[in-house]
Formats: sequence, structure tokens, C-alpha cells
Amino acid sequence: MPARKFADEEIVMGRWPGSVLFYEVQVANYDDRTHLYTVKYSDGTELQLKENDIRSLSSFRFRKSSSSSGSPSRRSGSRSRSGSRSRSPGRPAKHKRRSSSQSREPRNAKKNTTAEANLIPLKLYENNNDHYNGEPDITEVNYSSLKILQHERIQPETEPLHPRKLEQKMEQMYSVERIFETPQTVGRVCMKTKELEFGGRMGVFFMIFLMPATVFYLLLMCKQKDPSVLNFPPPLPAFDSLWETRVFGVFLLWFFLQALFYLLPIGKVVEGTPLLNGVRLPYRINGFYAFILTTVALGICLYFEMELYYLYNHFLQFAVSATVFSVALSIYLYVRSLKSSEEELSPGGNSGNIIYDFFMGRELNPRIGHFDLKYFCELRPGLIGWVVINLAMLLTEMKVHRQSMPSLSMILVNTFQLLYVVDALWNEEAILTTMDITHDGFGFMLAFGDLVWVPFLYSLQAFYLVNHPHEVSWPTACAILTLNFLGYYIFRGANSQKNAFRRNPKDPKLAHLKVIPTATGKNLLVSGWWGLVRHPNYLGDIIMALAWSLPCGKIKKYLLLNSSIVPAYLSQSENDSSSL
Repeated sequence: MPARKFADEEIVMGRWPGSVLFYEVQVANYDDRTHLYTVKYSDGTELQLKENDIRSLSSFRFRKSSSSSGSPSRRSGSRSRSGSRSRSPGRPAKHKRRSSSQSREPRNAKKNTTAEANLIPLKLYENNNDHYNGEPDITEVNYSSLKILQHERIQPETEPLHPRKLEQKMEQMYSVERIFETPQTVGRVCMKTKELEFGGRMGVFFMIFLMPATVFYLLLMCKQKDPSVLNFPPPLPAFDSLWETRVFGVFLLWFFLQALFYLLPIGKVVEGTPLLNGVRLPYRINGFYAFILTTVALGICLYFEMELYYLYNHFLQFAVSATVFSVALSIYLYVRSLKSSEEELSPGGNSGNIIYDFFMGRELNPRIGHFDLKYFCELRPGLIGWVVINLAMLLTEMKVHRQSMPSLSMILVNTFQLLYVVDALWNEEAILTTMDITHDGFGFMLAFGDLVWVPFLYSLQAFYLVNHPHEVSWPTACAILTLNFLGYYIFRGANSQKNAFRRNPKDPKLAHLKVIPTATGKNLLVSGWWGLVRHPNYLGDIIMALAWSLPCGKIKKYLLLNSSIVPAYLSQSENDSSSL
């Protein structure tokens, strides 16, 4: 059995898991069976480390150079005043011996220039990222207190004959050198994706066709007089009726209008979480301003009596146009990713398989200049478009049924979903720490999800109520309103607690929360909302989705089930992980 090298309660330097950085730790105990040391960091984190991941404190002290130029005994001759002007100051007369006091003077000077390293304890990065439970965060160490000593030069008292040559020689003979191991940024590149999701290559191949088919199936079912799952398959429209160039032009106009709002120099600019290479990309937070500008534009259109009924009448064609655009965008994203460096690739879409990488997204943050394509599509065209579609369905219901005001069911659906969208835009900065931004590449999955799945499936309740009106009594409306408020309270409370814990786990307001350390050095919330259920934000999502569906009345189970599950996709805009 190998003998242990470090004793209990001994102060040593321990390597932080997954990095090359060492921090001061205290040995707690040693396991003879596993040969692992349990060490405690300054922030209270306890981890088990191997012996080769632990160093003694003495090995981190700065060492002096062993070169001859650093020896004081060879430089003290320059203090002699008896040498002639023609003699080099570095060559004292042979008959002159250096005194002991002269020999010690440079040695003492050298001792005074020796500096000890100021080791800074571990500091977790604020507003750090949680991909999923158990994944380590990126940490940083402050080295600002480490002072690099300058070369100490001793100038000769005699005037040299050849200044440049003599100066070089003096540099070599009289400079005091110090060797420091200065911290360097460790560049990391994205590794090849080995664990494939969604059933691997064959799974994503079928999902590329299954996702659009699901959208069109549900839209066609909602247009039927009896939207029952037993009425499968729904009547298919004529192929030539699915496409209209004018509709595609309107969709492009909407997309580029939102892009224009995104580029406006309004709103604050914040930095995202550190990438693999340590770079933090800037993001402009102006989604809520874009929503206000869109509302003003819609008001102007309604003032000039522009019919939003056109959106309902060509709803299926708009869905086809959005699908075609998302496919074209995904192809462009994959082609441009082939020229991207390894540092710019996403951890989940770098498998080497064309179909899988096309679906998952190969490039992590595709940008055209400062225009971030993934961040823009995440909240702008689809999410704001969802509200516009709901408004169009509300006005269409009034026109089709010749009502002076919308039904209570339509008002409830529009109000609930408007609250959800405004909440997402108001808390736009929280999306920067989510899995969509920090881990997932931008490929077909996110492009189709942002531009088609969100606006055309999340508006399913309002689209359904146009052809299937349902009257809701006021007591029932109050009960549904209470249910939605309960879901929103859980959803927002859980996400706010998680985001506050990510940004500053030392916040006094979070002192009552309990955490447990994980094997990777992360802390996991086990109290508050995250101590009650595994994913409280998903629970709030499902409760709200149920409240959105109840105003539609006794609809078939397929619609209710779909409405309860679909919003979980959007909840990735605020990642479900509660670990730090």
C-alpha cells in the first residue's frame, strides 16, 4: 500500500477540477481504499483529489535563476573605484580583491527585490452559466495583485568607450533576473460530440420531417368542423394553395422589420457568459423596446384600416413560408460553419455527421458583424409574432361572428399569452445564461423552433376559437384566471430565484437557501422552489398551459395535451438547471 504524502489539516495547493489552476486548500482526510484526499477550499467546497493533483506550498514559491549572471559574487567588482578609465568596469584589476562588504551589498539588494506570490482564492464568475446539472462553470482568478519586478540595473561610474556594446554587456552581467510563472489564458477548443441526442443520426433525420408535419397536422385539424383525433387524416389542401409569393414577401418584411428594431442603438449592452476561449460576447438588450415599436406600428396599420384578417385567411401559407425560410436559414448556417474555427463550434453539434450537425447546429454564436442570428431569432420574430397572430385571431373572431367585442374566452387566451411574452421580453437578459445561448448551436432545431413552432403552435388556442367559439361564465373565468396566476407565480418565482443564485450566490437575500456541492465543484440548490420539485419552472409552464386551453371548452384531448406540453419548449429561454 503506497504511503500517503500529505497529512491531515496540512495546507497544500489543490488543482481545481477540469482546469490547470491550483488553489490553497486544507487536507481533511485520506481514503486508504481509493487513495483519494478530501480537501476543503476557502469557500467551503469539499472535493476529493488524487495525489498528483496536489502540490506542496513550497513548490509554488518563486525561484531565482541559477544562471551565472544572477550570481552576486561576479558582479561586485563594479563597485571598485580604482580601475582606470580605459579598463572595462566588469574587469577589475587582478591585484584588487573585493571586500566582503562589497560582496554582500548586491546580495542584500537582490533579497530585497524578491516578491512572494499573492495567491488569490477561488472566485466564481458572476452571472455564470448552467448548461445542466453537473456541468462545471468557468472560473476566473484575479492576478492583479501579482507585481512583476523590473530588471535592476547597476550603472557604471566610468564613461564607456563603446556605449552600445558596453551596455549590452552590462545588461548581461549586472541585471538581476527573476523567474515567474505568469498566468496564461488557457485556450480550449470544442471537442467532437460523442453523445448524440434525439436518437442519434436516424432520430434527427426523422425529426427534420416530423416537426413540420406536426405543425401542419395540428393547423389542419383546427380548421375542421369537428377537430377530433378520430378524424385522421385531415383533408389535405391543394398543393398550389400552400404557396403564395406575396405571403412570403410579407413574412420577409416582418423578419427584417424586427431585425431593424434589433439594430437600433437603444437599450443597454451586456456581456454574455465566457466562451471556451474566455471571450464574452456583447448583447444589446432591447427586446422590450422592439415590442413597443411593433405595437406602435400595428396601431398605425389599424388606424389606416389595414385588415389583419389577411393573416388568418393565409395562415397555412404563412406557416409554409416560415418553414421554407427556416430551412434556407439552416442551410446557410451549416455552410458558413464549415469555415468557422474550432473555438466557434458548439459542444452539441460537432459530431462530424452532416445531418446531425445540420439539425443541432454546428456553430455556437453565428454573427454577421455584431448581428447575432441566434440571439435575434430566439425572442424577436417568433415570440413577438405570436402576439401579433393572437391579435389577428381576436379581430377575425369579431369580424366572422359580427361581434362588437371579442368573446371572454378569446380575451383570456390573449391576456394570458401576452403576459407570458411580455415577461420573457422584460427578463431578456436572463436568456444569456440559458442552454440555447451557451450550449446549443444554431441549426434547424432552433431555427424552426423559433420561427415556426413558437408562433404557429403557441397561437393554436386563439386560432381554434375563431371557428369554434365557446362561451365562458364569469365564475369559470375567475377560476381559470386564478389557475394561470398560480402557474405564473411558480414559474416566475422559480426562475427569479435561479437567476439570482447564478449571478451572485453570496447575496445576503439568498442566505436562507441550502446548497450541496457536487463532484464537479458546482453547488446545487436544494431548498426554496428548487427543493420542492425537480423543475418548478416546468411545473409553472404546464399549469399556465392548462389555463390557456380551458377557455377553449370541451375540445379533444389531442389539443389539450399539445397545449400542455408545447410551452416546455419555450421554457428553455430560462434554463431549468438550478446549479451553480
